[in-house]
Parts: sequence; structure tokens; C-alpha cells
Amino acid sequence: MNIFKTVLIFSALALLGACQSSVTTQKPDPALLSEDDIGFYDQMIVVGHAGPKAQIHLAGSTSPLWFSSVRDGLAYLKSPEQSAQILAIYVNDIGVAQNWLNMRIGNWIEAETAFFVVGSNAKGGMGAPEFVPFSSEDKAREFSIKRGGKILQFSEITADMVLAPVEQEQMAMPSMDGNSAGTNMNDMDMKPEGG
Repeated sequence: MNIFKTVLIFSALALLGACQSSVTTQKPDPALLSEDDIGFYDQMIVVGHAGPKAQIHLAGSTSPLWFSSVRDGLAYLKSPEQSAQILAIYVNDIGVAQNWLNMRIGNWIEAETAFFVVGSNAKGGMGAPEFVPFSSEDKAREFSIKRGGKILQFSEITADMVLAPVEQEQMAMPSMDGNSAGTNMNDMDMKPEGG
């Protein structure tokens, strides 16, 4: 009888463990960014920054890590210290954003399927060169023609690209009206045609 109880207990524990692992590895939907959400690296209110943002969902956590720029989110992913199990990575789609200052509510796409314009003159929320995400390769191409840069897919972005120090000349801190040295954010109108 003791053997039967032992087998039954171990079977129940194994089943419980399997159920828990499937719950923690299920891909969550993107969260809605609120006015209270704080950036993981800069510890500042995320919505107060211009440009696209990122959110990363980790196993065992009920809310995502927020990033004031896509570059910061990618840096977290590519960091050698990052060891948490990542369930989902979402970024704003610039192709449907109203403009550089207004990403639209709920505008999130999976980073793994995005087309990123890298090396353009667009600056992210903290003034560093931004990795500008699009769901449409055609819209990414239009942006790169206007703003420079090349189009890369998520798998092509390396740790060196996002972890390398940014030279002071590459930085531009946006002012309160959305302008920064070398980049007029008002020129980054991303309204869809006819909208």
C-alpha cells in the first residue's frame, strides 16, 4: 500500500508540475501602457518619451518590463546578464503610429516579426539612435528612404548593435516640443494615407 501511495503522490506532483510549466510558458497578449508605467533602465515614466517603446514579458511575472525605447528593449534581450525566460516581446509599429509623439493606444506588434530600420536619423525616447519597428516591410522601406538606415529583421540584430556605446555626437535629447538637434519630430508624421 505504501508503494501505491508513493507512486500516486509522485504522479500527482509530476502532473502538477507539467500544468504549471504550461501556464508559465503561455505567450501573453501585449499589455496596455499606462501613464504610471516606469522604464526598466531609466526609471522614468515611459509615456513621457517620444518614439516607439518596447515591452518584454518574463515567465513568472504578471506585468511586463517596460522600455522607453525599442533600442533599450533590444539591449535587455541581448545583454549577457539576461537569463530570465522570455515569453513575449512587443514593440510599437511606427507604420500605424499617428506620429513620433503618439504611438496610438494598443499599437503593439511582435518584435520577432517586425522589420527594423537601423541607422536612420530617428532618435528614441532617451535621445539615442533608434531601431524603428514596422509590421510592413514596404512602410519600413519608405521610412528608410526618407530618414536613412537599412532594414533588418529581428534575427539579424546583434548584441554589438544594441550594446555598443553611443557616441555623444549621435545623441540628441528631445525638447518638450518634440524637437531635437538634427531631428524634427514633427517631420515624422506617420499617419496612414488618407488619415
